[in-house]
Amino acid sequence: MNDVRNQTIMGHPKGLYVLFFSEMWERFCYYGMRGLLVLYLTKSLMQGDTEAFAIYGSFVGLVYLAPVLGGIMADKYLGYKMAVIFGGIMMAIGEFMILGGNLNWLFIGLAIVIVGNGYFKANISSIVGKLYDDQDVRQDSGFTIFYIGINIGALLATLIAVWVGETYGFKYGFGLAGFGMLAGLLIFVGGRRWYEFVAMPPDKDDLHKKVFGPLTKLHIIIILSILLVPVLYFLIQNNSIVGYLMLATAIYMVVKLIKAGIDGGKVLLHRMIIFIILALLNIVFWSLFEQAGSSLTLFADRNVDRNLFGLFEMTAGQTQFFNPFFILVMGSLFTLMWVKLDKIKMNPNIPAKFGLGIILVGIGFYVTTFGKAAHVDYLVPLWTVIALYFFHTVGELFLSPIGLSMVTKLAPSNMTGTLMGAWFLSFAGANYVAASILAPLTGTGGEGSGEKIDPTTLTLAERSQFLDQYVDTFTQFAWIGISVGIVVFLLSPFLNKLMHGIK
Repeated sequence: MNDVRNQTIMGHPKGLYVLFFSEMWERFCYYGMRGLLVLYLTKSLMQGDTEAFAIYGSFVGLVYLAPVLGGIMADKYLGYKMAVIFGGIMMAIGEFMILGGNLNWLFIGLAIVIVGNGYFKANISSIVGKLYDDQDVRQDSGFTIFYIGINIGALLATLIAVWVGETYGFKYGFGLAGFGMLAGLLIFVGGRRWYEFVAMPPDKDDLHKKVFGPLTKLHIIIILSILLVPVLYFLIQNNSIVGYLMLATAIYMVVKLIKAGIDGGKVLLHRMIIFIILALLNIVFWSLFEQAGSSLTLFADRNVDRNLFGLFEMTAGQTQFFNPFFILVMGSLFTLMWVKLDKIKMNPNIPAKFGLGIILVGIGFYVTTFGKAAHVDYLVPLWTVIALYFFHTVGELFLSPIGLSMVTKLAPSNMTGTLMGAWFLSFAGANYVAASILAPLTGTGGEGSGEKIDPTTLTLAERSQFLDQYVDTFTQFAWIGISVGIVVFLLSPFLNKLMHGIK
């Protein structure tokens, strides 16, 4: 076991690279499906913008809410390896269910994907953290490498699955996403010897003990997880209930974390408080950033000249390509930059990085005002979304890999999965707010099934109206991000004291 634990590639545990490729293909699956979902709803299933945003908001909110339960189940019963395998199987099944081709099959498939993601997403990140000792200086760069894997998957999804779906038919794009999940699952199972020493159940014998007739705890957990599917099927169609559910879950988690902090003493209490503050800031950042899958995709469809330097015409969904592209270009540079800044004692503290990240996402939205000034027939130049995603991506690199690493450092060993689940709860809230509250502010689509907006038939007057509404709303988003980010940056020295030495 020690030999396996100590074997490295490029200075990092071999298990990191197994997890890298597993997560890469899982993200190919998720981002392939996500990149097509709003377009599929509005163009194929004949949903108005408002209805599509509601369905999308319920799904993306629940898909990030599910890891709260998945993390707890892995911590207490399943262990991380078994949780990830079960989650991967469910996600693949869900993708293939979407191929049924109507709203009913879509809701069933999305519900199964939510269950699968709940077990997969939080727990594979937990395994990454556990490959390193608590004070291992390699952990931040390890998470950044892992994050690059996520973005290779997202980039391939936009280049391949989204393009195939928009060009040849949505079912082919969703099908490719499902096969991507199967590839990730095979890699995870095949490379298990390099990580399973930190991913086993806390009590294997207890997990396989019969507790109800021939059924073991493992069987019951799997059965109850599958029984969640009809509940989620209902929730996806009832957006407001999802919002109340998230609020209730958030209150429960805050109380749970504060109580754990009180029981653990002053240092742990302060760390739980700063964790909650950073989770709230995470919601602010991602609720703005995650316009990518909703309002920004429809903006690209209706008001962006997507001709790529005269080479070819990008599809609307493919404009999401620029975010993972910039991650891959700049991710390694940021890894080196943090190390260099740390050596000269100029590395910003974690709250300061969050503030800077939020400022940058605001600046990205403000770019649309310059794009509007350069429009031709109310189509803004492609550089508008390229620049927007550039600033959003730089902001993401200030915040997201650092956030994952921070969670594993702040968490006591017996709370890693729970805290990771709580972290993903903040993503759930952000995605729900992004699609269900912020995206509809663009006001570009009415309610009522069958109200389809075809960009190819829009008059100049209609396109002008869309452009005004999009850019006015994005400008408001810009000022929210810039204002909040500046306040956080100015308060960062005080907030950093609550970290008690964690960097």
